[in-house]
Amino acid sequence: MRRFAWGVALLAIASLAWADNGHVDTNPMNYDPQVRAAFHYFYNLDFPQAVSRFERIHAEHPGDPQAATYLLEAVLFQELYRQDLLDTTFYANDGFLTGRHAIREDPQARDRILGLADEAVRDADWRVSKNANDLDALFARGWARSLKCTYLAMVERDFSGGFHLANKARDDEEKVLQLDPNYVDAKLVLGIYQYVVGALPWPFKFLIGFAGITGSKSTGLAMLRDAGNRGVITSMESRTAMALFLRRESKYQDAIKVVEGLKSQYPHDFLFCLEEANLRRDAGEGMVAVAAYRNVLADSARPGYFEDAQLELADFGLGDALRGQRHYDEAAQSFERAAATEDVGPELKIRALLAAGECRDVNGERQRAVADYQAAIGTGPNTSRADTARKYLRTPYKGN
Repeated sequence: MRRFAWGVALLAIASLAWADNGHVDTNPMNYDPQVRAAFHYFYNLDFPQAVSRFERIHAEHPGDPQAATYLLEAVLFQELYRQDLLDTTFYANDGFLTGRHAIREDPQARDRILGLADEAVRDADWRVSKNANDLDALFARGWARSLKCTYLAMVERDFSGGFHLANKARDDEEKVLQLDPNYVDAKLVLGIYQYVVGALPWPFKFLIGFAGITGSKSTGLAMLRDAGNRGVITSMESRTAMALFLRRESKYQDAIKVVEGLKSQYPHDFLFCLEEANLRRDAGEGMVAVAAYRNVLADSARPGYFEDAQLELADFGLGDALRGQRHYDEAAQSFERAAATEDVGPELKIRALLAAGECRDVNGERQRAVADYQAAIGTGPNTSRADTARKYLRTPYKGN
């Protein structure tokens, strides 16, 4: 009972802190202690507990698009985490856009995600039909559309359908801010949209410019920074996106500061701890990054420290960091551990096996390199990385 009372007190204090962050407007439900408690589990990656609580909120608010969107976000990110698709190293360059990748789609999860997205949009449509300026409905509709877009792009690789939804989500959130510039949460979707469109290759940007579609990386980062500082329900997501985009801009120290802030709020979030190690590796910090990955793996072995640690992500990052220091044998072992992890996602497994084979080749272990390449091809024969592995079966990898 004492622990429960402390928990209630902390949630009340947290709600006051979220409310006292400058003049912002938001859906009052975002301050509900039940909602805040559910997000506490969500940000600690305890997805079963988060989903269970959001299901209860959803049931208690029938027809409310915000309640449906809470649940949608939790179910979506639970599935993305299961598939190892929250590994930011996959999105730090444009390879995820252009390559052919392995997909392990769960039909039940897909149907639930798309069903919740459609439900939220229908509920919002009904409210907007009664009041075209219903800010909460417009925000929830844009948020739901952006989450559905995330699934289509990251899992189904449907970039055309995703882009169509992204434009609709942008329209919703733009209208929210036009009606109420203090509805800061709307800047999450708009900030991501602005940055992504602004980061597109020039030929594609030139073509979509004829359709009036424009974006700006600097504007996107500024919106995400504001939502990160003042957002009520989108602060964590905004800062996470900002860290990824700063990384793409090679502003590693700025990104590290953002992630350190996230870790200070949720020190037992496995992904935040992992991301700091990723950034230190990309920043060229060498053995500091190696030590950071090893610390994540050591913490993962401590009972209850992380709710759901995906060790394959840390082993893959460690392998990459060791490879950068020319510790090829240790790197290959780390990549092979990542690939051998139970329930590892197929895309990460292929990446790990290909990297392990390259390290084995450089280390003069041709037979073991061949075995890794063959395993990569067997895991995803129709992927771009399988094509690379076939090339190295013919001619040993000679890079570093």
